Amino acid sequence: MTRIAFVNGQYVPHQSAAVHVEDRGYQFSDGVYEVIPIVDGRQIDGVGHVERLARSLRELRIDRPMSDRALNLVIEEVVRRNRVRDGFVYIQVTRGVAARDHGFPRDAQPAVVIYARPKAADARRKAAAEGVAVITVPDQRWTRRDIKTVSLLPNCLAKQSAREAGAYEAFMVDGDGMITEGSSTNAWIVDQSGRLVTRPASSDILNGITRLALMKLARETDIEIEERPFSVEELKTAREVFLTSASGMALPVVRVDDREIGNGRPGSVSSRVVDMFERYVAGSDTEAAAGMTVA
Repeated sequence: MTRIAFVNGQYVPHQSAAVHVEDRGYQFSDGVYEVIPIVDGRQIDGVGHVERLARSLRELRIDRPMSDRALNLVIEEVVRRNRVRDGFVYIQVTRGVAARDHGFPRDAQPAVVIYARPKAADARRKAAAEGVAVITVPDQRWTRRDIKTVSLLPNCLAKQSAREAGAYEAFMVDGDGMITEGSSTNAWIVDQSGRLVTRPASSDILNGITRLALMKLARETDIEIEERPFSVEELKTAREVFLTSASGMALPVVRVDDREIGNGRPGSVSSRVVDMFERYVAGSDTEAAAGMTVA
């Protein structure tokens, strides 16, 4: 089957989908993106992802290329044309094509790329059952991490360091020795009382849509959450550790650098979190993050 992408108003074969050489996303990383999970043909927290996309565009002063309704219609059509039952949809919006100049062009039209890709859930479920390893690396990113921009080189360097170390993810550490987040995930610990701890939403981290959904689900089931920074030492001595993301959803962490977490197996609290989120994804109400603050 030929894969289909949406590029600037047209559905085109994926292999020939292209943007102009002077697209500002290519030249300046002047653009934003979102990734929406697809499970059993349904968007997971699609409303929350579209809301965050709109916020990122506002923060960079990029005009919205279409209404939310029109965007959702394109997303659904891309999923349908690519026959994706389980996978993800990638959405990218840049400031558009203009002669190379650092200042914002006055007449550029936003450029939009949307494509879908299948991704089996088997690997994620295996990782959730066994747990994953992470390493810690210095956080080298800019100071507006709350905007989901396409400028991801520091994240790529962190992820590559993790892979070279045989780990799933890299948790980044700020100048004060505190964990910010993973290269493509939000970081969580479980303290000795069973409380979930995660860094508060600010310009220090990207406020994950899966993070927001999990926080809502946890509070509805009387699991206590504390939003505060935590140190590398607290991470390594935590009762349990886990991470969240759109692609991995919720995954227990069983090793950090050279330190085993707990007994080296997923703990009871993180396993409960994984199960709670899997049931949520499998259900009909998959918009827990809709309407929640993504600032």
